[in-house]
Amino acid sequence: MHSSQRDFHRVVAIDGPAASGKSSVARELARRLGFVYANSGAIYRAITWHLLEKGITAEDFDGVVQALESASITSCLLGGESRILIDNVDPAEHLRDSRVNESVARVSRLPAVREIVAKKLHDNARSDDLVVEGRDIGSVVFPNTPYKFYVDASPGVRLQRRAAQGERDEIALRDHADSSRPVSPLVIAKDAHVIDTSHLTVEKVVCEILARLKETGLWI
Repeated sequence: MHSSQRDFHRVVAIDGPAASGKSSVARELARRLGFVYANSGAIYRAITWHLLEKGITAEDFDGVVQALESASITSCLLGGESRILIDNVDPAEHLRDSRVNESVARVSRLPAVREIVAKKLHDNARSDDLVVEGRDIGSVVFPNTPYKFYVDASPGVRLQRRAAQGERDEIALRDHADSSRPVSPLVIAKDAHVIDTSHLTVEKVVCEILARLKETGLWI
């Protein structure tokens, strides 16, 4: 799954559990740095949507592999953000559909799916500087990047944020699924800088990350 870091442009990895604030932080950080923003979760959701459109469930492993091998999965840039197209269709408006919400955790556990997502992110990193958010970006997808951050928040705060977003998924169950899956579980990379966002604004988190990046010479 790994490629040499020398093949890539600069990559800032932002990992963390659901509703930790990583999406807002990663998007604003990318804007401030002038990097492309990439959301690994959006790729998993796009693939999940495509499989559902084909009537294929996560339990049909052979069907999943066949569908993904025959699909054209590409990326494009829109407003400084990487977007995924499947067979030239942008499924962005469907990524938060209830059926996608219900299936994405099972689909994302499949090694074949995780391989594809990692490959697409590697492809992006060969052409652009990236801020990538996810759950295994610093630990698995870009383990050699020196710019790793893990953002977290208390379960209560995260539950409130999820509700404010109109999402009803159970945080505890989501955390268990993310941390217990056999392939690329959610972990804190040993060299990641951990930030508790429970009582911090997005601006303060971004400023803390920028201060760390300034120490490394990535940002002036």
